[in-house]
Amino acid sequence: MRTQKNPGERDPRSLALYQAILRLDSLDDCIRFFDDLCAVTELRTLEQRYDVAKCLLQGKVYAEIRKETGASSATVSRVNRMLNYGTGAVAASVRHDLAEDAPAEQTGAD
Repeated sequence: MRTQKNPGERDPRSLALYQAILRLDSLDDCIRFFDDLCAVTELRTLEQRYDVAKCLLQGKVYAEIRKETGASSATVSRVNRMLNYGTGAVAASVRHDLAEDAPAEQTGAD
């Protein structure tokens, strides 16, 4: 017999997906895993949000971000809220990427 949940109560999070991601060995493995798991539109949405976060953390304005990423103003606003009020995990990852990109940009290397 199934028990009723209280309104707003969430199901416990399944950790199996996150554990599977941690077992991936390479970028190629990661790409193939997500290609199998997600629809193309889901992947593009996630990739776009990450690109928007990168632009926001670089100090770009909404119009520039929309032009560069193709994201709607609603998406840019949503990502901005996530950066300001989320857990900080995406912001930390994007900042790491930006720091790694900085030396190549400064030296003009590709």
